[in-house]
Amino acid sequence: MQVTAAVARTKGSPFTIEQLELDALRHNEVRVRMVATGICHTDTLVRDGIYPTPLPAVLGHEGAGVVEAVGDSVLSVAPGDHVVLAAAYCGHCNRCRKGQMAYCENLMAADFGGRRADGSTALSNDGEPISSHFFGQSSFATYANVVEESIVRVDKDIPLEHLGPLGCGINTGAGTVLNELKPEIGSSLVVFGTGAVGCAAVMAARVADCAVIVAVDIHDSRLELARELGATDVINSRTENVAERLRDITADAGVDYVVDTTGIPALLRQAADALGIRGTVALVGAAKPGTEVSLEIGASLVKGWTFKTVVQGSSVPQVFIPRLIQLWKEGRFPFEKLVKDYSLEAINQGFEDSKSGKAIKPVIIF
Repeated sequence: MQVTAAVARTKGSPFTIEQLELDALRHNEVRVRMVATGICHTDTLVRDGIYPTPLPAVLGHEGAGVVEAVGDSVLSVAPGDHVVLAAAYCGHCNRCRKGQMAYCENLMAADFGGRRADGSTALSNDGEPISSHFFGQSSFATYANVVEESIVRVDKDIPLEHLGPLGCGINTGAGTVLNELKPEIGSSLVVFGTGAVGCAAVMAARVADCAVIVAVDIHDSRLELARELGATDVINSRTENVAERLRDITADAGVDYVVDTTGIPALLRQAADALGIRGTVALVGAAKPGTEVSLEIGASLVKGWTFKTVVQGSSVPQVFIPRLIQLWKEGRFPFEKLVKDYSLEAINQGFEDSKSGKAIKPVIIF
């Protein structure tokens, strides 16, 4: 069938809108008519050739839509179901069988390979193969053949237009706090970078009843929103001394938890230095392969602090995303405040607005 899609053709170039052929469903796939899909920083990294998905490719990995058809082995959904699309995982490696799908041993092939396991691609243009199955989905298209592992069924009474970001960015920020760090009531937590991932971490810290929630960014508008979402303190790292402010906020005790969404080495060093005794830094921000950070040893040793990396909020999407929706229903997780809508034809503007800070979470509405 014919689909309209945004194609990343060459490294660093704008997306082009093209008519592509979508092939037949395989036994483990679900055909989804896209209603909306979020734009994420990982899409930028692949478009710019920093991550290894072969180009040309249809990217997009925060889809939401309606099931049109299912393969003969699919049991979790049926035509007409409403779904959110999350990252793919193989389902059979040791990590998957331990319930640690975010750390699937076959993650790179499942999410970035651009091909099915048999080497085929679901998309083509006049016989030219176009990489598909990005994060199991490739949702920058009107329709997609999605692996069942990426499918999360949701209630039909919930508007689909803004649910897509729950599949990656918002899942990552909230899950890092609620699934991985699990901060104690009354603890302190700092978030470096208040894009969609960071704002989700701020909202999750409020859900966890952290007493001190500090948001750090260079955009005052984002910091204002972070305060609205639950931050007790905000720091503009471009105009203020982050280390001094954190010492003042914590009365020199240091912070209990830090979530770094930036992947910037200098900020990671600040995060580590700001920790109190037995504190933890969780890195979720992506960076160019080969990026390194230096950490001080002497004073760090007696703190007994922890550095960890977190993927996809350490969540099982089919379990955690419904929990986030429940929090949203209760008014405790207002992620819709992060969203700005774009048409598919305006996808390049969405990426530019995300880069400039004008939009926190651009969402393509089909």
